[in-house]
Amino acid sequence: MILQRFCKVCALSLLLLANAARGAGGDAAALAAFDAFKDGNLARVEAQGDALRGHVLEPYYEYWRLMLRLIFVDAAEVHGFLSRHAGSLVADDLRAQWLELLGERRDWTRFDVDLAPLVLDRLNVRCYTWASRLAQGDRSVLDAATKLWLESIKLPAGCDRLAQDMAEMGALSEDLAWRRARVQMEERQRMEAGRALEFVPEKDRPDAATLRLVARKPDQVLARLLKRKLERRSERELAVLAMIRLAGISPQRAADVLEGRLAKALGEEDERYLWGRIAMESARRHEPEALAWYERAGRDALTHEQREWKARAALRAGHWVALRDAIDEMSVESHRDPAWTYWYGRALAALGRTSGARAYFLRIAGEPDFYGLLATEELGDYAALPRTKYKASEEELARAERNPGLQRALALYRLNLRTEANREWVFTIRAMDDRELLAAAELARRADIPDRVINTADRTQIRHDFDLRYLAPYRDVFSAYAKEQELNEYWLLGLVRQESRFIADAKSWAGARGLMQLMPRTATWTARKIGMKKFNLRNVTDVETNVTLGTSYLKMVLDSLGHPVLASAGYNAGPGRARRWRDTKPLEGAVYIETIPFGETRDYVKKVMASAVFYALLDGQRASLKAQLGTMPSKTPNESDIKDLP
Repeated sequence: MILQRFCKVCALSLLLLANAARGAGGDAAALAAFDAFKDGNLARVEAQGDALRGHVLEPYYEYWRLMLRLIFVDAAEVHGFLSRHAGSLVADDLRAQWLELLGERRDWTRFDVDLAPLVLDRLNVRCYTWASRLAQGDRSVLDAATKLWLESIKLPAGCDRLAQDMAEMGALSEDLAWRRARVQMEERQRMEAGRALEFVPEKDRPDAATLRLVARKPDQVLARLLKRKLERRSERELAVLAMIRLAGISPQRAADVLEGRLAKALGEEDERYLWGRIAMESARRHEPEALAWYERAGRDALTHEQREWKARAALRAGHWVALRDAIDEMSVESHRDPAWTYWYGRALAALGRTSGARAYFLRIAGEPDFYGLLATEELGDYAALPRTKYKASEEELARAERNPGLQRALALYRLNLRTEANREWVFTIRAMDDRELLAAAELARRADIPDRVINTADRTQIRHDFDLRYLAPYRDVFSAYAKEQELNEYWLLGLVRQESRFIADAKSWAGARGLMQLMPRTATWTARKIGMKKFNLRNVTDVETNVTLGTSYLKMVLDSLGHPVLASAGYNAGPGRARRWRDTKPLEGAVYIETIPFGETRDYVKKVMASAVFYALLDGQRASLKAQLGTMPSKTPNESDIKDLP
């Protein structure tokens, strides 16, 4: 009996070892197949087929193999793959690529049949869908297609083809071409503006050299144009494009030009449009003339972004009536935005309408975000963690472990294919309820993937686990360095949570590395400044090295700027910018944050400061966000003499 049991144990051990070896071999094969796919080498991909049979990433192998042959395969092979892997990300990706190929071929009959099961909205496929409907005489899509044409995005090939179809049927006019050119010039996308103007008659179309001059030296273009009567539309439109660029360079210079002969030459509609551009650029620069220029623009012609910056200009100036009125002019969607809900309540409170203000604060109080915390404090209360903490059951965790999408994602993380793993994970959890999300988050915690833990737990609506949402890996390291550098530990954790989600080897598109996302120049400068011996950039993602450099640099930024809000903005956008964004008078911290010109930095600082509150709450500390935000000191006369940190 003992011998039999021993043999069974041996057999089981051998089976586990064999499975582990097969898994390791499969992992190596998956990496080899992925590298071959990136190189476009079908033979090398197919060479890994045997090793990947039965592997969790076998669907990826099939996808890579099929993608490299897609233009040669027939519909039956494509449909076979889609059927075998229905509901998966690779099936949705392949379907999208197949639809794009059918769209390019104008095979609308097959396109329409294969379109319906597509899960994710792909812009290129959307444009081919509208093209298919136009080809069948359905002109109802023109409104949506025109709206897309006027958005400030680069359009893919399918949308270019759609634009050509619209032009051929007379639905994409010269007027729409000029309007898109304006939108693109607003975003400093000169090349895209030029592409839009391909739909303008050649005799009226500015050449590439002229558009380059408009983008780089708009003053010269305007000086030349203003010597003429501007009787031709193409001349007036070129003047508008130059004014858009000039407003982005100097709102005051643009205003001076517009107040001259140009306004009469352009007409009232274009004049109001340009005043809106000038006013918004002025508001983003925190210039006092912004509100007066908004008055010259009127209300009807303002874009969504211009209306928001009108409100920010009023907020910055402390004009509560103007702030209330600016928010009143916003869309219904904007009125649901927690930011404008909070500031409308503040405006009502400042104007003595206490009950109305309270009603607005109650709409968002208790929400676990920046303005939810502030609204809670406006009502005289303090933020608190949810009363009940939901923990996934073992049964829920077992279901998560059996989820094929999560299994594939975990395998991709194991192979350090983070981009593919993130896409797989996000696709898999997209429709999960709170219980499923928290089970998936716990699964990620056990697999040591902190960014998925935080991002997944962050999605819950009713049931929450803030231990997962505000995970704090390497806590002992951050505690030690926060104490050494005399930094608020909760603020430091909030900043790192926003920077890297605690991924030690994180790398941004710009080249920032590690937990505290240090740029090479900043890391090198800081290492030299603190006398770090034997520093090598190759070691910048080492936890101790990264946190040593990051906290040292953060302390220098804090000492230079004098406040955690300013230091947060400076860490993200540069200390010089954070300093310039202050006012000539002391400014409430929340006002400073809401009027940061860069949307990314504005969102970043809000999340860092709110996260600091929740990390404190998890440690049993009562925390006030308003107290943390405080008041920003005013600019000092000799600030131009201050040498900025990198």
